[in-house]
Amino acid sequence: MTSSQQTDTSGCVLVLGGTGKTGRRVVAGLEALGVPVRIGSRSATPPFDWNDSAGWDACLEDVEAAYITYAPDLAMPGATDAIRAFVDRAKRHGLRRLVLLSGRGEPEAQACERIVQESGLEWTVVRASWFFQNFSEGAFTEMVLAGRITLPAGETPEPFVDADDIADIAIAALSEPGHAGKVYEVTGPRLMTFADVAGELSHATGRSIEFVEVPHGAFVDAAKESGAPRDVVWMLDYLFSTVLDGRNSHLTDGVQRALGREPRDLADYARDVVSAGGWAS
Repeated sequence: MTSSQQTDTSGCVLVLGGTGKTGRRVVAGLEALGVPVRIGSRSATPPFDWNDSAGWDACLEDVEAAYITYAPDLAMPGATDAIRAFVDRAKRHGLRRLVLLSGRGEPEAQACERIVQESGLEWTVVRASWFFQNFSEGAFTEMVLAGRITLPAGETPEPFVDADDIADIAIAALSEPGHAGKVYEVTGPRLMTFADVAGELSHATGRSIEFVEVPHGAFVDAAKESGAPRDVVWMLDYLFSTVLDGRNSHLTDGVQRALGREPRDLADYARDVVSAGGWAS
């Protein structure tokens, strides 16, 4: 869709996590279509904070739809209560459409999905797991710069997915008809181990980036000692001890069903990051 085309959402869209990996991409895409956007973040005006529901009403005023991301992860204890409270508040404010970014292979996240699905509002769910952008905008960026991706990942293959693909689906679901009641489970086009990722990043950057497996306990201890927030440490512990067990080691057609095209490959992503000056030592 181009900015000159008619959109299916004329009112304002609240984008929670609007400065995050997918959120800022959703904001940019909706604005390019001429859709009014309100960024939901603690630094925005009005501010949105998952831990302070007193500010939610101001964020939801005159809003028609919402893109829901929960930081750091829907598997966190308390996430279902927060999602339920937000959905109830959204209904009171007359929202008609919700798009939820959910976790692939996470039973706790699927419990949050059911809250959205049973809300009585139009809904779309996008399920995703490991993003390409974790290596350029997230927790693993410094490892790439150091040339050593040190993680307790083993040889479990994952279908890493591009945050741009996730955002494009959310943008479509928030601005076009035809996506209500759909669960899009998204993956990239191929299964890759973390060692495979290191090889692709080495090729793209022209320097050696190796994958080094470390014991899970030592990794978690190092994350704590680095000063990482408690919830981030919890999430990393959960992802590597629970989700990275092979449960997601298969490809899906979510991107193709939602967008009518193939998902982006990690090699293309890495080349684009390098072209934009990323991973410069």
